[in-house]
Amino acid sequence: MDLSYVEKSHNVLNEVNTVVLGKKTETAEIMTAFLANGHVLLEDIPGVGKTTLATAFSKAMGLDCKRVQFTPDVMPSDLTGFSVYRREEEKFVYQEGSVFCNILLADEINRTSPKTQSALLEVMEERRVSVDGVTRAAPSPFLVIATQNPSGAAGTQLLPEAQIDRFMITLTLGYPDYRSELEIARTVGAGARTDNVRTVISKEDFLTMQEQIHHIYVKDIVYDYIIKLITATRQHPYIERGASPRATIALVKMAKAYAWLQGRNFVVPTDVITQLPYVLFHRITLSMAAKMNGSKRQDILDDILKRTPKPYLGAAK
Repeated sequence: MDLSYVEKSHNVLNEVNTVVLGKKTETAEIMTAFLANGHVLLEDIPGVGKTTLATAFSKAMGLDCKRVQFTPDVMPSDLTGFSVYRREEEKFVYQEGSVFCNILLADEINRTSPKTQSALLEVMEERRVSVDGVTRAAPSPFLVIATQNPSGAAGTQLLPEAQIDRFMITLTLGYPDYRSELEIARTVGAGARTDNVRTVISKEDFLTMQEQIHHIYVKDIVYDYIIKLITATRQHPYIERGASPRATIALVKMAKAYAWLQGRNFVVPTDVITQLPYVLFHRITLSMAAKMNGSKRQDILDDILKRTPKPYLGAAK
């Protein structure tokens, strides 16, 4: 692996963290998901900096970013594009939709219609759209940062499990700590806070980083550890529906990307343990017994980690 690219990735995080204050763990996790070519789901209240986050990442990496506010009247064609008839040319001309960008901020996706959510789901999974019988590829890279309002908020509906499963990780930004919010208040000015974010890598650099992730080595005993963890979610008495094979793939990719970001060309069990909550939190459905007992998803995942023996890789942890 080329450590110069690892250093470049940390330069990206340094730029993002100049405007997204007090969230170094969260920004590193999002960068890890991007390196693994995955999409991110944020469950947060409005106003905690999600747009700033997406804009900062796009500027630091030299990528094109668009934002769509998913209100109930947003149509699938707003995302995928549509054809309009031009009289002067006497033909239909295709107009690109919002998904033709590198980073799409899909804001409040649980407020829009199932039909529009389905259109987003297709391009997330396939990285292409079909309009009027013509298939068009989305730009590369194509990454989605989607946000949903907390369950029960006014005007929201639960996302289908099939759509949630398409997100590689889920996390919450939450409120900033006191010092970070004080700094935010002190730096309020006429311009946007992201105006000073520098572009420190190119799109080609980022695509090279993503390619390097594929070459990270994983020992068979680590693969075995991952499968045992996933299987444990399907057998735990407090989980009604465990993680799918897609979760296995996501956990492998995230562990590889996390190892790469640490400057290693191999995965250790700690990489898997660190990424497990982000990958599985939204992929397990709690049983009625868990709800009656007051058990939380994180508690159950901690129990699974405790009960599953961690492999020993010699000096590696």
